[in-house]
Amino acid sequence: MPAIRFELIKTCKQSGARLGRIHTPHGSFETPVFMPVGTQATVKGMSPDELKEIGANIILSNTYHLFLRPGTDIVREAGGLHGFMRWDRSILTDSGGFQVFSLSDLRDITEEGVTFRSHIDGSKKFMSPEISIKAQNDLGADIIMAFDECTPYPCEYEYAKKSMERTTRWAKRCKEAHARPDDQALFGIVQGSVYPDLRKESAKQITDLDFPGYAVGGLSVGEPAEMMKEILEETVPLLPSDRPRYLMGVGSPDYLIEGAIRGIDMFDCVLPTRIGRNGTVFTSRGRIIVRDAKYARDFTPLDPECDCYVCRNFTRAYIRHLFKAGEILGLRLATWHNLQFLINLMSRIREAIREDRLLDFRKEFFSTYGYPL
Repeated sequence: MPAIRFELIKTCKQSGARLGRIHTPHGSFETPVFMPVGTQATVKGMSPDELKEIGANIILSNTYHLFLRPGTDIVREAGGLHGFMRWDRSILTDSGGFQVFSLSDLRDITEEGVTFRSHIDGSKKFMSPEISIKAQNDLGADIIMAFDECTPYPCEYEYAKKSMERTTRWAKRCKEAHARPDDQALFGIVQGSVYPDLRKESAKQITDLDFPGYAVGGLSVGEPAEMMKEILEETVPLLPSDRPRYLMGVGSPDYLIEGAIRGIDMFDCVLPTRIGRNGTVFTSRGRIIVRDAKYARDFTPLDPECDCYVCRNFTRAYIRHLFKAGEILGLRLATWHNLQFLINLMSRIREAIREDRLLDFRKEFFSTYGYPL
């Protein structure tokens, strides 16, 4: 039996969207799915029981951060991430590649791997495909990711080409180094920046390696939204229909809908927790900044159309007060609501796929949320 199994339930007749189910050693969940990000073995502001209450069945943790602190050997000794953080549902870990390339000002890329400076204390560290996979084997997530080179936007064609080719070579090394294929599914990552021919070549090279799932990396890094959609339309049809498809680092409501329409099954992003801690919340009428003075006497819920714990119990005025008073509860309530909003949105997307009306749903959602069609 493979480490995970993807079950395709149906394809929406209005689009390429897929309703599916992924079975892992720690449970099953329907797709398309949004994965809350637990960067350092915790989703900021949320306990495991609270995550279950909002309907989260899979979360993501970051190999880079856990590699630096507390060390993946400590997590392994604690029983892996599941035992360490007391989370008994599915977990995905990224490879650390994105953080190595985005958080480290001083880094040296060679064929062997990447030498970089820790963002914590400035000490010199080294990450290679083999080290990344060993770290993820220690962490014990259900789904782990190949170590890839993340290209910035914009970047020159030749740089993107060399990076894409190195990502393929590293993917082969990751597969060879993977010591737990029976209980951890290793996903390959398609790169190529915003160049369709490079994306096509990368998709062929990575799918030829026969991974149990595939990710589209290197998007949502500053490129225009239309360009991201075009790259997805070029890339996703090249991925096997019987494997999960994961769009990395995407979590705004519009991108979740557009990604699902183009056949993406899995998403993750720090957006809902990060903006929540700053007092910005999603609502059915668009984002609001609850810290603003106009909400001082607003005794309505964050979103009158939301039935989450926060909206059932607290008002905008109260949550604004918590932020202005520097109370931790304010950050927690805004985070809770934002995650619940996206998990509810994914449930509505799945229902629209089931009913063959996802394009109609997009039109309805965008008309109230405020996005142009």
